[in-house]
Amino acid sequence: MKRVHVIISGRVQGVFFRAETQRAAIGLNLTGWVRNLSDGRVEAVFEGEDANVDKMLAWCQHGPPAARVQEVIFDDQTYSGEFSNFGVKY
Repeated sequence: MKRVHVIISGRVQGVFFRAETQRAAIGLNLTGWVRNLSDGRVEAVFEGEDANVDKMLAWCQHGPPAARVQEVIFDDQTYSGEFSNFGVKY
């Protein structure tokens, strides 16, 4: 099991990035959260099986169709199992 913290920059707000991230994460049986940051970036935490987290990181490289991802920065963290689902933070 794996946990990553991710920061995504580019045109990632106002393009349904959070909703589509939630949909993709749930489809991969991941838990965690996603939220917009005040500086225009998106932040997320993903937990789940290693291969599924890796697939989610690959998805973040492009995001939904209207997004224009410029950079994805992530760091591995210690898996905690603290989340029961994947949610959007406001």
